[in-house]
Amino acid sequence: MTICLAGAGLGSTFANADTLEVISSGGFYSSMEKLIPIFEKQTGHTVHLSSGSSMGASPTAIPNRLDRGEHFDVVVLAAPELNKLIEKGYVNPNSQSALVNSSIGMAVPKGAPKPDISSAAKFEKVLLNAKHIGYSASASGTHLEKDVFPSFPPVEYKVISGKAEKVVGDRVAKRIAEGQFDIGFQQISEIKPFAGQYGQVDLVGPIPAPYQKVTVFAAGIGKNSEHEKVAKELIKFVKSPQATQIIEEQGLEQVKQ
Repeated sequence: MTICLAGAGLGSTFANADTLEVISSGGFYSSMEKLIPIFEKQTGHTVHLSSGSSMGASPTAIPNRLDRGEHFDVVVLAAPELNKLIEKGYVNPNSQSALVNSSIGMAVPKGAPKPDISSAAKFEKVLLNAKHIGYSASASGTHLEKDVFPSFPPVEYKVISGKAEKVVGDRVAKRIAEGQFDIGFQQISEIKPFAGQYGQVDLVGPIPAPYQKVTVFAAGIGKNSEHEKVAKELIKFVKSPQATQIIEEQGLEQVKQ
């Protein structure tokens, strides 16, 4: 794959290279992991990338890390959670920028039959027939736990919730590959790194309406960042056409500038 960097609008020179501390939630982590080396090669800057969920009780969740006093130049997470960080004073309120739209997907162990979830009725049947369901502790799992599962009649809700397990501090796809779940849910972009020809799970596809929820992942610049100019360059690059192909390969839809 060849990506042309000309015209990306990156104006820094290697002579004044800086080091950026960046943290991204899982929905955009794989894309950022692939984009950063290109940005570094073009600009001479160094980017340290960390990961953490958009929300939840895990000590590695982005809000919890910031609460403990960790500092990052750029944070990338679900837009509603970014707004909360702005309210807390962790992120510059004028720096928020939407990056991608992300859909919830379902995965099964590698080689297992792929259930038909092409309609709401078929999806409901799959949930009821599943033996053990895994779901994320972040944005996608919060939607399932608070909106999808409780929408079932009380008896069916009890059946589903009794076999559904929230995965904290780990990827749902990894747990599926280890044999802990027969079906699991997470952002498609978080399943994709574990899927494919040499992967350990199979992506069934996006869950259907009305149960689907598209999450916008957005970037913001840390309130006390000493590298605001370079942070803006990185965000601009991630939003540029040069990044589109990599982002789409991760199952995401780039938000156009």
